[in-house]
Amino acid sequence: MADSIEALKARARVLHTRLKARDAAALARARTLPELRDVTDDAMPTTAKRRHCLAIVARELGFAGWPHAVKVLGGGNTDDFGTLLYPDGASAHWNIWSASYEEAKTIREEHGGYLLAYKRHFFIVDRHFIETIGLDPDDPDWEKIGRDWARPKDPDARGRLYARLLCD
Repeated sequence: MADSIEALKARARVLHTRLKARDAAALARARTLPELRDVTDDAMPTTAKRRHCLAIVARELGFAGWPHAVKVLGGGNTDDFGTLLYPDGASAHWNIWSASYEEAKTIREEHGGYLLAYKRHFFIVDRHFIETIGLDPDDPDWEKIGRDWARPKDPDARGRLYARLLCD
């Protein structure tokens, strides 16, 4: 779990360094935050703080902000998992959606697959989806969590999967 958070902190440090160098791509990323939208290129290096960079990195991964990312990645109880597990292009895969965890759990138990979370919803996917998001569907940690991302049997195993997702 800490590995995932440290990986995001490292990304934020890199972004902050690039902002100080007035890198065009970094400036564009910074302007996605409302409070930095109208900051000039010349003022950005002194205006943008590490907290802004943490927020940018978290939002880019589908979290509401840095505190939300830390809560989710840290294994805290949450009713909103963000959108990290459903990246662009994922809709091309077979999946079954449910607003209810209990319904999703039942479907996964009856038909197999992997139970993932998206904001406050749940969805069941096949191994090809898991590969698409960059994880190994045969990783032993999937069995340790019961192939249930939302309510894992072993939260540390989910933390390792988060780390692989964000660090590899």
